[in-house]
Amino acid sequence: MIAIIPARGGSKGLPGKNIKILGGKPLIAHTIEAAKGSGKISKVFISTDDEDIRAIAMEYGAEDIGLRPKHLAQDDSKAIDTYNYSIEKIQKIYNAELKDICVLQPTSPLRTSLDIDNAIDLFERMNADSVISYTTEHHPIIWHKYLNDDLTLTNIFDESLDNRQSLKQSVFPNGAIYVFKTSLLKLGKYTSDKTYGYIMPRSRSVDIDTLDDFMYAEFLLSGYYANKK
Repeated sequence: MIAIIPARGGSKGLPGKNIKILGGKPLIAHTIEAAKGSGKISKVFISTDDEDIRAIAMEYGAEDIGLRPKHLAQDDSKAIDTYNYSIEKIQKIYNAELKDICVLQPTSPLRTSLDIDNAIDLFERMNADSVISYTTEHHPIIWHKYLNDDLTLTNIFDESLDNRQSLKQSVFPNGAIYVFKTSLLKLGKYTSDKTYGYIMPRSRSVDIDTLDDFMYAEFLLSGYYANKK
């Protein structure tokens, strides 16, 4: 199976984040190295609109498919369009059909090669249409509310006064690993009734969108917890 790493250059929340130095190397390098260390991934491709990201990704061992068009690198561009574009490019370059792919976001630097292998193993074992990585939510989702402009609150769900311990735990996608049948993506979908969740611990589920996220990832990479054992 091949891996595609989508890395847009125009981040607003944390400019230049995909090549910002984290733990002594560019952020994107952590994902490339995890993919290359996977026993299930044969090739790793970079999909970007940015020359600097492209050069650094290739330096760390990713393969090039050319820069993606600007219309696929806007704030409102859909990720699924980038995936389908990248699939078509790779198929043309290698003159081979891709039936399955693994998408690895560069903003999840703490996911490991073993996480990738386990997610793909689940995909293969269940003959899945897709496998998506999730992590557990500490607080019940029914506690979430909308905040109005006047700072009043609007319920999203029916209000419950039950204690957290009595409510079923929910999970949310952590952005780290997506394994897809390409036929599902061509339908414009990520999920079906044959989609399964690969559960990862919160300690490996940091998804970097902001400087706070980046600083937290640095803290975890520093080995703080390991040093406390």
